[in-house]
Amino acid sequence: MTPPNAASEVSAEGLTIALAQLEIEAGHVEANVDRALEAVERAAARGVDLVALPELFNVGYFAFDCYARDAEPITGETVTRLQQAAIDYDIAVLAGTIVEDLAATDAVETPADEGLANTAVLFDADGTRQLVYRKHHLFGYESAESELLVPGERLETATIGGVTVGVTTCYDLRFPELYRQLVDAGAELILVPSAWPYPRIEHWQTLSRARAIENQCYVAAINGAGEFEAATLLGRSTVYDPWGVTLASSGDGPTLVTATVDPETVADVRADFPALRDRRL
Repeated sequence: MTPPNAASEVSAEGLTIALAQLEIEAGHVEANVDRALEAVERAAARGVDLVALPELFNVGYFAFDCYARDAEPITGETVTRLQQAAIDYDIAVLAGTIVEDLAATDAVETPADEGLANTAVLFDADGTRQLVYRKHHLFGYESAESELLVPGERLETATIGGVTVGVTTCYDLRFPELYRQLVDAGAELILVPSAWPYPRIEHWQTLSRARAIENQCYVAAINGAGEFEAATLLGRSTVYDPWGVTLASSGDGPTLVTATVDPETVADVRADFPALRDRRL
């Protein structure tokens, strides 16, 4: 068992990833971004190929009053600094998510001419933007997210280090049809930046593992750490293999969780136990 709040690493051939479970302070964008940049540097020092950050790591998911104030285009300061870090440290970076100002974004197509979105941007180690994902399913249960944000429409994959990568966000875990679309698009690894709070530990672990098992792919669920007025994030960032086996996980404090994913393992599992081939829907 992995000790709480300790980093874990699995040695194998393939793409080494790090989940940056960051301490997130509500509305303290500068301090939060500095922590993210430090995590990218630490991951690169460990020889990691790709580092992924949690949902709304810069503003804090539960800081709803700060969304409009701290919204940025995808070419804004937060994402640009992480893009530069990818270049400086020669490491792929999943930037966030952030609160995106759709009216200010002109780099890619947006789902609306104005409003805000919960947006992740994936850069390769050259700093080239590989995909943009806006959270499709907006949380309404005791949350203002569905009132404040515009749902995403784009669903893309990208190839990082020979692995086909897809992205979803937090509440999306409860909607398995989204993951089927990514698998049909070739996804071998799905990154899930999240802001999952106590007390729903079992949901967090079960849903992430189920998405890995049923789609026979790696699922890396990246959660934050920290307390807000309305909730406390439960951490427990975890990498699951295509059998649903936990490769690496954490407790609820800030840490880096590392593991190695291998596309050949995905192919072998799907060949040995061809459940995806047997689908009728």
